[in-house]
Order: sequence, then structure tokens, then C-alpha cells
Amino acid sequence: MVIATFVLSLAANIALSSGTMDWRIIPACLIGWYLADAASGIVHMYMDYRHCPPGRGLDKLFFYSGSRISEEYLELRRSVLKHVGTFDRLVFDFKNHHPRPDALGRRGIVDLIWSSIAFVALPLSILLNVAALMWEIPLWFTAAALMLLIGGALAQYFHSSLHRADVPLTIKAMRAVGLLMTPSAHAFHHATLRRDFATNSGWSNRLLNPIFSFLHRQGILVDAGLEPT
Repeated sequence: MVIATFVLSLAANIALSSGTMDWRIIPACLIGWYLADAASGIVHMYMDYRHCPPGRGLDKLFFYSGSRISEEYLELRRSVLKHVGTFDRLVFDFKNHHPRPDALGRRGIVDLIWSSIAFVALPLSILLNVAALMWEIPLWFTAAALMLLIGGALAQYFHSSLHRADVPLTIKAMRAVGLLMTPSAHAFHHATLRRDFATNSGWSNRLLNPIFSFLHRQGILVDAGLEPT
């Protein structure tokens, strides 16, 4: 229902826009796609370095040394996560992804995108619906907004595709023209965890890398946040 409502809201934004197709559509779409990439990097940076809530047992899950398909692990996971809120589960997933990157690639698209849509993309799209009912929103602005919303909603799916060997032809085509980054480019992030946080196109990493370096030097983002304690 969340995803279907989001799609309908996007369609409504197009229908409610004023004006016709003109040259501004293309640069607007590229700006929106850049902003979506930057948003993916900012969120990724924050989630990687945000501290998990202590005393909830998340460290036991993170450092579990046995089989992660065993009944013992699955029971431990159920008992730990029932005491952890939705947001902190997402924070844990970002950290758990680093030593086990392929696990992200095995997750389904609905599982990957529903939270981004429910808590961010859908509310923003509905706000744009309301704004379009009250004022005339030019089509080029709607195009930029839609690229931002779609890129943000699909950010974790794009991220997961970087850890899968079998990806759809659309992903391969978007990589070929530079709209999505490649697994080899994303490997730089996993090698250091201190650069290249954007995971859509990677266009914004040149901007975000010095920002991360500054925040890290200032002690705002600290390495202790990379693992649950």
C-alpha cells in the first residue's frame, strides 16, 4: 500500500504540474538525480557512524561467529530485535552490512525500499501534491523533484545491486551511461569506510568526501560508532 500510494502520488504531481516540455526538463532531472545521490551519501555517512543503542544485545548479533542461518542465531536475532526500534534496526543494518556486504544483495526490493518511501519519499511527495493544488508548479521543477524522490526511494535498492552479480538490464544500462555507480567504484568505500558514501551515481562523492574528513577530524563522526557495543 505504501509503495502503491507513492506511485499514485508521483503520477498526481505530474498531472498537477503546469507548463509544457522544454529544454529545462533535462538539466532539472540531472540536478534532481545529483541531489538524490548526495542524500544517499549523507544518510549513509550518518547511519554508518551513528552509535547503536547500548545494552540491547546488538553487539552479540554483530559479532556472532556461528552460522547465520542456524536456529540459534535466528532465535537470538528475534529476541534482540524485538527490543530495538525501527530506526535503530536500520542503523544496525548499515553497520552489519560492512563485514557482510553480500547479505544486502540478497534482500528483496520491497524490504529495501519500503522504509525510505514510508518515512521520507511519500510524505515529501504528498507535500508536493498539496503545493501543486495551491500554486502553479512548473513542470521542470516537478521533474527535478521526482528525480530526487525516486532516487531517494530506490537508494537502498541501488546500494544492494552493488553487491549482486545478477542485476537487471536496466541497472546495467544506467551504469553504462553513468547514472548509477559500479561495484568497483563502491569498493573504495568498503576499503576504508571513510570515503565515497554516496551509492546512487557517486556524482556527489567529490563534495561529500571533504565534508566527511572535516567532521571526522572534529570528532563529530568517530570510529567507535562503526560497530555496536
